[in-house]
Amino acid sequence: MQKDLLPSKMGVDSTTIQPEEGHMECIAPGLNVQLEAEGCVIDLGSLYARLARLQDKRHARGLRHALVTVLIYLVLAKLAGQDRVYGISQWAKHRQAVLAEAFGSLRVNAPSVNTYRRVLANAMEIEEFEQVVRDFFGALPQAGHTVVIALDGKALRGTIPAGQTHGRHLLAAYLPAEGWVLYQVEVANKENEISAAPRVLKALD
Repeated sequence: MQKDLLPSKMGVDSTTIQPEEGHMECIAPGLNVQLEAEGCVIDLGSLYARLARLQDKRHARGLRHALVTVLIYLVLAKLAGQDRVYGISQWAKHRQAVLAEAFGSLRVNAPSVNTYRRVLANAMEIEEFEQVVRDFFGALPQAGHTVVIALDGKALRGTIPAGQTHGRHLLAAYLPAEGWVLYQVEVANKENEISAAPRVLKALD
């Protein structure tokens, strides 16, 4: 596979696809890799090869899509501005023929939204996936020149149990200019972002 320029014929754009009525929202991992307005050249073959090393915990029987196929589509959709799993699935569906040709996939049909949900829930270690992507983009030319590190917290929608007022809350350290998340931790129920911040900073030291 050759290097590809994004945006390209794959249609990488920043249009966010909204879920249809009745679809449950689900947030994809916080890769937060940000492209310059004029585009960015990346070696898709190299990214594909790195993602292919991740272990697939699913049973091989009955699988329609390889783990690497689901993950490479997910990363590209995230680069296009899709943060929700439904938007990611629809982004890939609208470009499934081009994507299948680009990665030599024998199956043209893109993964369904439920396939993405199952993969993110059970097929791999999310932290390992995020680290692979961060390492790949961090190794690109001119990567990592920003010295300002920002901390930001966010509550994950759809994680508040019935009868409770708080769900999962994450605190992330990131490079503002590049938009890359360096490290993130889950804020415990009995702490706040201020008390969780030292754990993030210690991991970066």
